[in-house]
Amino acid sequence: MRVGHGIALAALVASAACGDGIDASDVSRNAPPAADGRRDAVDGLIVGHRLMAAGEHELALKAYLRAAGEQGVDADTLSAIGSANLALGRLGQAEQILRRALELEPSFVPAMNNLGVALMNAGKEGEARVVFQQAYALDSGKTESIRENLRLAIARTENEVYPEAEDPAMFTLVRRAQGQYVLLSAL
Repeated sequence: MRVGHGIALAALVASAACGDGIDASDVSRNAPPAADGRRDAVDGLIVGHRLMAAGEHELALKAYLRAAGEQGVDADTLSAIGSANLALGRLGQAEQILRRALELEPSFVPAMNNLGVALMNAGKEGEARVVFQQAYALDSGKTESIRENLRLAIARTENEVYPEAEDPAMFTLVRRAQGQYVLLSAL
């Protein structure tokens, strides 16, 4: 842009700002629509679960944090936040948050399973095996992914599986949705 054109453009913008050619209806027509305060927002946990299923772990974490801010911190939200951190590879944070979820609700199977996954990925096979055994017992063996996680943890602690040949993606995350356990993501 040449200097002469820049001055002409600045003069046009200045005259528009002074009221020449712009009225209030032009501004309101281009404004974004207001939020409808009469409608309920979508639950952040639901949004987060959908984002996790879509592989958008960072966005899911943000949705879970929003849910924690809106409905408070409980075992469900902490488990979801921990699971998102686990999916992002933040093993230390995931372990800490999942342990906190279990402090609030010691029999919360999804948090227990996901803690086991975090421990396995962190190389703490013995502790992970114990956690998976507890999750399996509380779940009464109903959830396939928990059974498989326990089987793999037992095999790993008994040296039946060679660690370099084992794929870390074999361990899976689960969550609770209205009393049901659903596969969220495979790691």
